[in-house]
Amino acid sequence: MKIATFNLCNFIEPPSAFYDFENIYTDEQWQKKQQWIVSYLEQYQPDVIGFQEVFSAKALQALVKRADYPYFAVIDKPQPIEDYIYQSPVVAIASKYPIHEVSGVAPTDLAIQLNDASETPFGFSRQPLRATIAVPELGMCDFYVVHFKSKRPMLNDECEPQSTVASNNDERKLNALKSLRHEVLGSWASSCQRGSEAAYLLDAILCRKFENNYPAILMGDFNDDLNTGVLSHLLTHSTRQLSEDENKQFLAGYQLKDSWALFTAGQEINACDAPSISAPFTYYYGARGSRLDYILLSSEFDPNYPENLAEVHGYHVHDKHLINPSYEVDSFSTDHAIVMISLRIRH
Repeated sequence: MKIATFNLCNFIEPPSAFYDFENIYTDEQWQKKQQWIVSYLEQYQPDVIGFQEVFSAKALQALVKRADYPYFAVIDKPQPIEDYIYQSPVVAIASKYPIHEVSGVAPTDLAIQLNDASETPFGFSRQPLRATIAVPELGMCDFYVVHFKSKRPMLNDECEPQSTVASNNDERKLNALKSLRHEVLGSWASSCQRGSEAAYLLDAILCRKFENNYPAILMGDFNDDLNTGVLSHLLTHSTRQLSEDENKQFLAGYQLKDSWALFTAGQEINACDAPSISAPFTYYYGARGSRLDYILLSSEFDPNYPENLAEVHGYHVHDKHLINPSYEVDSFSTDHAIVMISLRIRH
């Protein structure tokens, strides 16, 4: 089985526009964007795909249906700014296997209790999607598709620094300082939101896992480095309230693992080379690359777990359009790499 996470980068059917009235694809541009997506699907043929940045869900459903994905789900809608202009794209999922249940992910009762105590209202910046899919030889699996809050500073209109013409150096310095302060505080607010989204989502995944014990797959655009900062708790595997033996006995089945780590652990890598092998970047800002797109797997996909069902034997990052693009082919592709893993069922 092959699973992919695919940030589509403003998938919106004309004459609708994303964010601004100038952002409308021509018919030719729209056809090129759709053809690029179809070409990827035909070449790599993932069985289940999690999509981000979906504005036009019906158009995406029609596209993937033509590419032999009969099952499709979306649980939210983008927000209209005015007339045909939209913001806040949503996530979606397409599958070659039957989708038996689909829902949005909501905070658990415990999370709501803790949030009430903090007196800070919580809401996901983009509603995560959970789809329960009947996978051959594995049975029911819970797939989660997410697009966590970006690193863009959170500023409301009242707080945003005003661009006024400064008459002297003191005013210019003051304006520069205000911009810096807003950048620092706004970026931290975004980090807090992103970290909260990850924590609330993980809590919901743990509760769902306890209820039905389905294997879980979490994929999407995390907008941050998984192993540092506010997202690292997605890989939490123990609690200080239990002994090491108790953690292994009771919590081993409730861990999420980075599919890249599972893949490299299963490869025959020289011990001297192992530290230098890092996961491929999935996004570039100028010449600087970062890894923002992930697929995490529950313990059933870890060969070291006693109740292991499958293993990661392939990890592919499609990034040619980012590192060596052809304008004719890639000009309306996406600004993210596409991450795909291959799973092998253990018999």
